[in-house]
Amino acid sequence: MQEQAFIDKLYSTHLGAKRIPSPSAVCSWLDGLLKVLFPELADRRYTSRRELEQHYRQLKLELFTILETMEEGLPKTAAELEMAFLDRLPEVHALLNMDAEAILQGDPAAVNKTEVIRTYPGFLAIAVYRLAHEFYRLGVPLIPRILTEHIHSLTGIDIHPGATIGERFCIDHGTGVVIGETVNIGNDVKIYQGVTLGALSVAKEMAQTKRHPTIQDRAVIYSGATILGGQTTIGHDSIVGGNVWLTQSVPPFSRVYYEGYVRQKVHS
Repeated sequence: MQEQAFIDKLYSTHLGAKRIPSPSAVCSWLDGLLKVLFPELADRRYTSRRELEQHYRQLKLELFTILETMEEGLPKTAAELEMAFLDRLPEVHALLNMDAEAILQGDPAAVNKTEVIRTYPGFLAIAVYRLAHEFYRLGVPLIPRILTEHIHSLTGIDIHPGATIGERFCIDHGTGVVIGETVNIGNDVKIYQGVTLGALSVAKEMAQTKRHPTIQDRAVIYSGATILGGQTTIGHDSIVGGNVWLTQSVPPFSRVYYEGYVRQKVHS
């Protein structure tokens, strides 16, 4: 009797649940899209323009189907959101090519852009973030987090789809990087593995406020650094050394590091 009651309860829960897209369907669509955007990731060669166009249109249909499964929770119709996302795709593609170039220039070990796009977890995490961010901007629920959590599990890099990230972003190595929802990153920023751009402990009511730091143009943040708080700004052209803990702003052209194990130094 106890088992039957439990099964009845589960069945009732399933009946009342909202329709949501399958994570496997979303991730399969993502994989296909990345392979179309970057031949370096593709496992096939197109023999004609028509063949590529057919594959692209198939991806459009898959996206529409995914969005249609959750139409009740969408800010616009599935068709409108599909078109809005696809209209942004050329710009996102251009941004990602700049990111790949920035990683190539920023990592002496990188041989060429093909290697960066094909093998670097930093590039893959940035690529999926930029795609997820477009859905986030459009107000699409669930899909942005499905995408970024999927790539988080593959790369160890956790970028919230709500973060704002400028051009030519470079993540070197990448494992353990955390970038929060209200982070604002400028252009030509480079960060290393284990960096956390996070929030100080705040009440749930502050969820819609800026809780995460701002990193201005051309800043470099080395491995293990932790920068917290919505009022914290790292000024442009600054360098934050490894394992630094910051909860206050530093001016442009700063050099922030630990001397020994005790004192923190900020040089402007």
